[in-house]
Amino acid sequence: MNALQKFENVLQTLPLVAILRGIAPNEALAIGQALHDAHWGLIEVPLNSPDPIQSIALLAAHYPQALVGAGTVLTVQQVREVHAAGGQLVVAPNFDPAVVSEALKRDMVCLPGVMTPTEAFASLAAGAHGLKLFPAELIMPQAVKALRAVLPTPTRLLPVGGITPDNMATYRSAGASGFGIGSALYKPGMTAQQVGGQAQRFAAAWGQSYRPE
Repeated sequence: MNALQKFENVLQTLPLVAILRGIAPNEALAIGQALHDAHWGLIEVPLNSPDPIQSIALLAAHYPQALVGAGTVLTVQQVREVHAAGGQLVVAPNFDPAVVSEALKRDMVCLPGVMTPTEAFASLAAGAHGLKLFPAELIMPQAVKALRAVLPTPTRLLPVGGITPDNMATYRSAGASGFGIGSALYKPGMTAQQVGGQAQRFAAAWGQSYRPE
């Protein structure tokens, strides 16, 4: 199964990206198992974590059914390094057409960070598979609704930043397709059991946030 197929499958089940900022390689597999047990299939190791390439390689090798990759990807060379480690996901805080192009060249899923309609349309034109709405603390549900009204219908919008189980339903009603979850899910020093508990809370909140039209 290629990266895009994995992404499409996860979007249909639990479209939550685990952002493991600060994770170290010696804890990656235990945290990965906790996420796997909670049915999370999107795992991002930000590149400003300790030895992130090693953590990505470990997670990608041990959890091949998951879409594993990197966050805070800022350069073409970083895309290449993540790909060489077995990563299939590129997430960035910004939109850089060169980064998107390199990810597409290597058949990786790419989610650039955007805040404005101009950035959103430019990212989609470059071939992005979805849009990271960042920082979500500044992109309220009303703004998500406004973006959803003008962007192509299939566009995947994933708010990141300040997302909690309590505000997911409001964002989802506004048009969010999923979310990236960072420090509310994982912070350095948390045990795998603690991360697993948080992962289950978020998964339950996602399930409960569905509101039929």
